[in-house]
Amino acid sequence: MSSVLELVKDLISRPSVTPEDLDCQQMLAARLARIGFHCETIAQGGVTNLWARRGDAAPVLVFAGHTDVVPPGPRDKWQSDPFTPTESDGFLYGRGAADMKSSIAAFVVAVEEFVAAHPRHEGSIAFLLTSDEEGPAVDGTVIVCDALKARGEALDYCIVGEPTSTDKLGDVCKNGRRGTLSGALTIKGIQGHVAYPHLARNPVHQFAPALAELVAAEWDQGNEYFPPTTFQISNFNAGTGATNVVPGEAEVLFNFRFSTASTPESLRERVHATLDRHGLEYELQWELGGEPFLTPRGSLTDALAAAIQAETGLQTELSTTGGTSDGRFIAKICPQVIEFGPCNATIHKINERVALDSLDPLKNIYRRTLENLLLAH
Repeated sequence: MSSVLELVKDLISRPSVTPEDLDCQQMLAARLARIGFHCETIAQGGVTNLWARRGDAAPVLVFAGHTDVVPPGPRDKWQSDPFTPTESDGFLYGRGAADMKSSIAAFVVAVEEFVAAHPRHEGSIAFLLTSDEEGPAVDGTVIVCDALKARGEALDYCIVGEPTSTDKLGDVCKNGRRGTLSGALTIKGIQGHVAYPHLARNPVHQFAPALAELVAAEWDQGNEYFPPTTFQISNFNAGTGATNVVPGEAEVLFNFRFSTASTPESLRERVHATLDRHGLEYELQWELGGEPFLTPRGSLTDALAAAIQAETGLQTELSTTGGTSDGRFIAKICPQVIEFGPCNATIHKINERVALDSLDPLKNIYRRTLENLLLAH
């Protein structure tokens, strides 16, 4: 059994459903301490976070990830127990196998191999692990980033171990993510009888022209790395359930997935301007789930791409698709952030799995990236 496989099996066997960590980080910290890492646990709100660092010089390369997993769902639908790591047909099955305990195991073993071969390497290596990525993400990575910023601890590069590959290990990595901005809109009308519409004010009818305008709007054109910003209605509720009552209110939930070509402020202003122009009486509450981040092509993307090509022969594609990740917090204190990990086809699904033959190549890619960035050439 490879050392990566052994470690990922240990991690999967710990049912660390968010925000639980179940001593995953403690076990990892013990391994890291043996090769010269100073390890610091930062706990808050029932969440466990680990900051571990080896060295005090620049540049600082951080491996970031999360030890928490989503709930397994109905266990009887799994082909094997979700927290009993099981090898079958060339795959390792278990909750967290792809998202993202394989990446964490590969991180750790890659660093162990690198330090053994290069004990006096340039720069510093660090780990930032949390048990609050799959949950609200309030007491997790953002807390550690705030602490590092407060004490002036600068970061240079960060690799987040999110599962980014699609068909083959290394075919895609993420050099940014879109932001997410949600709105909870209440359109106010006057409830009444449908037979006396002149005595009522239907908020659905009033909102319809504004909705058509919002749906048809071009918010931006995107850019080299991002597709255009999108607007989507996720919920629309009105009425009492009776067919003879004009509703008094309409409640609408919507979301923007937006690129660096827009800002939260510009999107909010345009929505309010549209609603005001249509003379609506409304209340609108906003929630910014995360701002977009982007790492243009540079030393980190080049180092990772070279490592992927050397290990797999593939030319990786830089992408910004998908949902949000903790990279949005790290990007505020680290100028170069990229996400790379195993195939993501089964994440959050029943029978989550990772290809057994991808584990050592994943570890080797992380190690080669270390070599490309922290060894004098």
